[in-house]
Amino acid sequence: MSSSCHNSRTQKKKDKDKIHMQELDDMTLRISSSPNTALIATDASIKNNIATSISHIHQAYHPLIKTVHHAAFVTSSKVELFAIRCGINQACNKEDVSKIFVITDSIHAAKNIFNSSLHLYQSHSTAILSEL
Repeated sequence: MSSSCHNSRTQKKKDKDKIHMQELDDMTLRISSSPNTALIATDASIKNNIATSISHIHQAYHPLIKTVHHAAFVTSSKVELFAIRCGINQACNKEDVSKIFVITDSIHAAKNIFNSSLHLYQSHSTAILSEL
C-alpha cells in the first residue's frame, strides 16, 4: 500500500470522526436544553479483573450526577449493561423525566439491552424494562 493511499484513508477516517463528534455535540446541546429529558453517558472498563462502570446523568437545570461502581471477575458486556442500567435507574428516579437518551461506546451492549431472548442479558433487560 502506498503512503499516499494510507494517508488518504487516515484523513477520511479523521474527517468522519470529526463529523460524528460534531453531531454528538449538537445532539447533546439540543437534549440538554430540554428540562424533561435526561442524558446518560456511560463507560466501563476492566483492568486486572476489576471492572469499573461510570454513569453520568444530566438533566437541564439540575446538577450532574456521577455514579461509579466496581466489580470483580465480570465480562465487559455485563459491565456496560450495568452502567446503562444504573444510569436509567437514576434517570427514572428524577422528577419530570419523560425522555431518556443513553450515550455509550458499547454497540454490542446497546444492541442487546432490550433483547430478552438472550439468556445472558435477561436479568439486565428485565430490570431496565421494569424501570421504564
